[in-house]
Amino acid sequence: MVTGTKGAQDNRTGGRVTTFSFGDYVVSAAVNGRLFAVGLGDGTVRLIDSETLDAEPVTVNAHKGAALCLSADADKGAFLSGGDDGRLVRLAPVGAVEVLAETKGCWVEHVTAHAGSGFRAYASGKDVFVLGKKGAEPRKLSHPTSVGGIAINPKGRRLAVSHYNGVSLWWLATKDSVPASLQWQGSHLQVAWSPDGDYVLTAMQENALHGWRLSDGEHMRMTGYDTKVRSMTFTRRGHFLATGGAARVICWPFTGGGPMGKAPQEFGGAGGPPVTAVVANPLHDVIAAGFEDGTIVLGQPGPGGSALVMKANGNPITSLCWNPDGDKLLAGTENGDVHVADFRPI
Repeated sequence: MVTGTKGAQDNRTGGRVTTFSFGDYVVSAAVNGRLFAVGLGDGTVRLIDSETLDAEPVTVNAHKGAALCLSADADKGAFLSGGDDGRLVRLAPVGAVEVLAETKGCWVEHVTAHAGSGFRAYASGKDVFVLGKKGAEPRKLSHPTSVGGIAINPKGRRLAVSHYNGVSLWWLATKDSVPASLQWQGSHLQVAWSPDGDYVLTAMQENALHGWRLSDGEHMRMTGYDTKVRSMTFTRRGHFLATGGAARVICWPFTGGGPMGKAPQEFGGAGGPPVTAVVANPLHDVIAAGFEDGTIVLGQPGPGGSALVMKANGNPITSLCWNPDGDKLLAGTENGDVHVADFRPI
């Protein structure tokens, strides 16, 4: 149900906020062109047209259980969704559902795609399956333990797969290749590439990050978090890695050789609830951050402070997503509310 435009909030951004109430946990959010998509715990995916926020979102019955992961598809306007029903589905811009794969007895927990190279990949248990050209058999990539996260590098050529004791790097276009191994003891979950493709970062099961610089094999370890890091994002030019997991947004510098031996910069928060989601703007040097108490702020690394987008309402932020123009921010929450802040001049 669309609850309607709430108008200007008491904030310093001047953003107008439209709120949709979907009634179930927002697991993930993605954007492809003008369309936002949010995957919910009830198995539906809701498609929201960022250009017509007064319109009713399209409801897609994607899964017979919970939606577990969501990604923009390689094709414009489409999305990929995985669920605990073992299905990987492709959602067309009009809401049509195409089943791309089914796994028996296993969840589809991670999915990603690259528009430039056209590769799609999804993870189920210990295996990752790479989908290339339509009609071709999926390529199966097996790992020693369950997959914690997957990510395709900026050029669309390599796939990083995190798991226990490290990360495996696969060449996507080379069949029967042996992966390069990035090793570090412990359980590695979410994985990310730097915009220049030289750094691979993982969020650990413990309250820490680990990273590797591929050009020389240098390790980096980032600690001191209050909770597990569930969200991280590189700024648009790769100068900083912004992360959740603490009462303020922790931003590690990635210029001049990376973060080794350097203190992070911070913004937002004041010793209260932790940051649960972060996302960098695609066009501007600004980062959006959501907190466990429902607060949403915009800021930059350093002492400049932050601007309030939404006040605390007790409803934790689970996901954040910018549109390609960087003037609309979507925020999903634990109770199923989805807020879209529009920063365009009235």
